[in-house]
Amino acid sequence: MKHSVPASVEDGCRMISNQFRRFNYAELKKATNNFREELGSGGSGVVYKGVLADDRVVAVKRLGDVFQGQDEFWAEMTTVGKINHINLVRMWGFCSEGRHRLLVYEYVDNMSLDKNLFYLNFLGWKQRFAVALGTAKGLAYLHHECLEWVIHCDVKPENILLDIEFQPKIADFGLAKLSRRDSPGSEISRIRGTRGYMAPEWALNHPITAKVDVYGYGVVVLEMIKGVKLANWVVDDAEDQEIPLKNLCRQVKEKVQCGNSSWVESIVDPRLEGKFNRIQAETLIQIGLSCVEEDRSKRPTMASVVQTLMECEDETEI
Repeated sequence: MKHSVPASVEDGCRMISNQFRRFNYAELKKATNNFREELGSGGSGVVYKGVLADDRVVAVKRLGDVFQGQDEFWAEMTTVGKINHINLVRMWGFCSEGRHRLLVYEYVDNMSLDKNLFYLNFLGWKQRFAVALGTAKGLAYLHHECLEWVIHCDVKPENILLDIEFQPKIADFGLAKLSRRDSPGSEISRIRGTRGYMAPEWALNHPITAKVDVYGYGVVVLEMIKGVKLANWVVDDAEDQEIPLKNLCRQVKEKVQCGNSSWVESIVDPRLEGKFNRIQAETLIQIGLSCVEEDRSKRPTMASVVQTLMECEDETEI
């Protein structure tokens, strides 16, 4: 029995087929050498490195069962296909063949922010500030400039990729439920995220808005400042233990209230050996703290974050 396909889905199919390359499963299997080299994995699926017939290097995302539904898949396609920003990973094509759902993205050279910050290497100050600003610009575009209002819902270092010049490109946007800016349902109630980067309203079962991305961004910024993971969750039930993020926020507020003149230096990653711009660092710390406010009405918009960071972008003293 043939299932009927909504007209909107058919329109989306035609729009995407005209705009992007539609791959068949066999050629993506060949391009990835039978899905041999895994680049990363997450809640939405596994990403593999591939080389197309025209020698372009790509990242191929094999979507999990959560995206098996055709309606959901084409909703993803029609939205992501229209999105284009220098700080967002670009999608080049797709495959929808039988049970197979795959997305083909540009390959980003320097892996994800977490690997460059916590594990393999550590970024210098100028790179960190550029990542903070570029990521903010990408999120502001999703929230304020897209034809469709896109909430990422999973902002974390693993989803911020760095290109050959260490400029950030946000990955995995558009994989959460989407909401039209002009519809009454401008809030999302059932989505997913990563513990540690999830805003408090998730646990409280409150409607989800773009402010969940602002919260996740705040955690990422504070992690870049500190140079350590703050999103770790306490494993045991000891009452005297604090989640690292809350502990950092409390420490900063205490130091500021005490008039400690070197409070910025005491927070910034010691691996930088003092080689950072103090004005930019203080600005980023204050932004990070405001973004992780429990009351979402107190968090800034991503557009205002961009504006604040651009005001101190040209600071040169390190």
